[in-house]
Amino acid sequence: MESRTNAQAILWAGVARIDITGGVTDQIEDPLYAAIDAAKNDDRLYVRALVLRSEATTAVLVTVDAVAIAEIGSIGNAYLTNVRTQLQQQPGIDADHIIINASHCHGVVCTDIEARTVSAVRAAWQHMVPVHVGAGRGYEDRIMENRRLHLRNGREADVRRAYSLPADENVVAVGPVDPDIGILRLDRVDGTTLAVVYNFACHPIQGMPHGGNTADLSGFASQVIEQGMHGAIALFVQGCAADINPILYRDVDHPPDAEILGQRLGLSTLLCARQIDCAPAATLKLIMERIALPRADLSAAIETLEVEQARLLQSLRPTSLNLKTFIPLLLRHSLSPEFPSYDSHRYLHEAALGRDHLRRLDENNLRLLEQYKANVQRMEELIRVQVNLQLLRMHQGKNLAAAASTVEAEVAGLRVGPFVLVTFPGELSVQTGLRLKEASPHDLTFVAGVTNGYLYYTPTAEQLRNRGGAQEDSDCLVAPEWQRQFEAHALDLLNRL
Repeated sequence: MESRTNAQAILWAGVARIDITGGVTDQIEDPLYAAIDAAKNDDRLYVRALVLRSEATTAVLVTVDAVAIAEIGSIGNAYLTNVRTQLQQQPGIDADHIIINASHCHGVVCTDIEARTVSAVRAAWQHMVPVHVGAGRGYEDRIMENRRLHLRNGREADVRRAYSLPADENVVAVGPVDPDIGILRLDRVDGTTLAVVYNFACHPIQGMPHGGNTADLSGFASQVIEQGMHGAIALFVQGCAADINPILYRDVDHPPDAEILGQRLGLSTLLCARQIDCAPAATLKLIMERIALPRADLSAAIETLEVEQARLLQSLRPTSLNLKTFIPLLLRHSLSPEFPSYDSHRYLHEAALGRDHLRRLDENNLRLLEQYKANVQRMEELIRVQVNLQLLRMHQGKNLAAAASTVEAEVAGLRVGPFVLVTFPGELSVQTGLRLKEASPHDLTFVAGVTNGYLYYTPTAEQLRNRGGAQEDSDCLVAPEWQRQFEAHALDLLNRL
């Protein structure tokens, strides 16, 4: 489907938001929500809707404070189809004109989110006003980090709360981040701001000190923008965040606090949004197409990881230490490497008598310490292997059970004046977004993942050479060829916008 363009037509827009915060009764048994106490919350989760209309085109952008709108979390696979069907019936919006993006926060949403989404779009439709359009690019690099670690052995690992990190001496580099904040500003004709759409790449999974339900950093950022723009609706569109974590994601010295990170993102967005000039005439164009991506045969990756699992098990060595004896022994050898077993005078006394009993004890204890530490590191590797092996087996089962050797993906392109957005259902790596932005013919091009469905992680072909080493390349059902196919299609779409 490709919409027509009318560059000189007056653009109309309407916005609405509806609370979708879930409670204890809405929380399902799922590892995604295991650490959340849905009885507590400091902020609210929302579905926000933006309806845009020119003489020739209607486009709907919906943002949902949820982990996804299919496959994982509590929102069922029928959600997108059902929402589109109801909106096609009333008020008559073409299904292919509706884009729904999930923030990817791990908040608990209400069970009737489908009905509330429909209500939000209908409310936005009913309150459309003429608008002027402006766009810009903000900057924020303090709140996120690339979670993929390049290792000395040529492999890659990732930073997760699900398992331990590799030893510091084995990490040689990290990946890039994307500091761009893509901003679309819509003003009423009297100059007041109706809506701000902002696109940014970061997992909103930091959490709150009390462990309660939260829209996380993107929710707090939207609060700041809405307050700073005097009641405008702020719609957060998740970018290419597959390998991007909030900064200090694994900090054990301070309680997690998404509010601080969200406020920084919100203020950086405001700084740019307030400087954007809006113009009355704006192009509105929407292209929605579907592509078939190849499913992967993961049998070889599974076999390789099973061999590695067996090797690690065989590499464990007997030792007389346990945790109770290891920790005090490690402390003594760390505090006083030269005299760990007693005060120095005892060593000097033995040396004067021609004895080396304490020195021999120290040498033996050092060997035991090294054996125990080596076993711990191997067990940490085993946990990483086990977690990622389970993901590979899960997706191999899905692919074998699938009726086709390909999986369908919706690719959308939306242009509102100078603001251009390309969307994709999978969790895209930051490198994919950076590459598409650089190749695009439009200066203000931005890319969104986790949109119109959910295809799990879709890492780059290079990252997929690391199958089993990190979550992104293990929690993935597509073959490496998906990247070339998607990027070629996305660039063709960009050239047609």
